[in-house]
Amino acid sequence: MRTVRFNDQTGYARRGEWTDDGIVADGKTYDPDEVNVLPPSEPTKIICQAGGYMDHRRESGFDDRPERPELFLKTPNCVVAHGDAIELPPGRESVEFEAEFGVVIAEQCRDVSVDDAMNVVEGFTCLNDISNRDDQAEERNWVRGKAFDASLPMGPVVATPEEVPDDATLELRLNGETKQESTREHLIFTVPELVSDVSELITLEPGDVIATGTPFGPDELSAGDVVEVEFEGVGVLENRVIAR
Repeated sequence: MRTVRFNDQTGYARRGEWTDDGIVADGKTYDPDEVNVLPPSEPTKIICQAGGYMDHRRESGFDDRPERPELFLKTPNCVVAHGDAIELPPGRESVEFEAEFGVVIAEQCRDVSVDDAMNVVEGFTCLNDISNRDDQAEERNWVRGKAFDASLPMGPVVATPEEVPDDATLELRLNGETKQESTREHLIFTVPELVSDVSELITLEPGDVIATGTPFGPDELSAGDVVEVEFEGVGVLENRVIAR
């Protein structure tokens, strides 16, 4: 199942299933182009893995395999939905896309074992970890570099785990051209390992998201660009880029 949150034509917030025929909710079918798609969950926090794929670690200058996931946080102000605008932060010249998939948590949990981790996972969604390299790289400031407004497009749905293959393809297209492509099986740490590690010290709440990291190929964005992140089994997250 692929679950979507949206406002119908009257502005009423609904939850439905995104099917090949449209969005089905409360016995009615809606055209996705005629509703306002919302972020698929309402996270209290987003825990992000840095360097989740070895090819991206190498292009960033790191040849070692980390002993445990390297983590940072994004906050709810970062989240925007499928179809919303990515706002470039003012005065920054190097703002980049990062295609990722997110793990959406189903229930409050802490100290989850690897074997039990998938029991607390609602499903998967597409993410774009927009990164302000001016502040992240030059100042080593991860708050300014990662947690600015509208820096985490998310959606369009949460796909239940059985919808997403173990070798699901992750792809990013910039103005129709493929810029990043990898598969879930190339993650350094598996989804259960990530969930277990994060939950060791951080209580996870329903709707929280673990961002799994990006593969090789992040590059700069400009106003007017259209960015698509596609994760097999989930669908396509599309956003336009604007100057603020």
